[in-house]
Amino acid sequence: MNSVGEGCTELKREYDQCFNRWFAEKFLKGDRSADPCSELFHKYHTCVQKAIKEKDIPVEGVEFMGANREKADS
Repeated sequence: MNSVGEGCTELKREYDQCFNRWFAEKFLKGDRSADPCSELFHKYHTCVQKAIKEKDIPVEGVEFMGANREKADS
């Protein structure tokens, strides 16, 4: 799936590959060490935020999950 911003699609693919490899090869085998993909995620997240602003996509009232954010209790 492509990203919201065309310029972000390659970053998204790189992050997805990194995360999927870490998840399958480390996390599911009990290795709970830090996610090695956080730098890629930050670059992708920054790119997406820029694309959202450039495309004037309304996001008011939308809550985003991300690094250092906890899921709200239902």
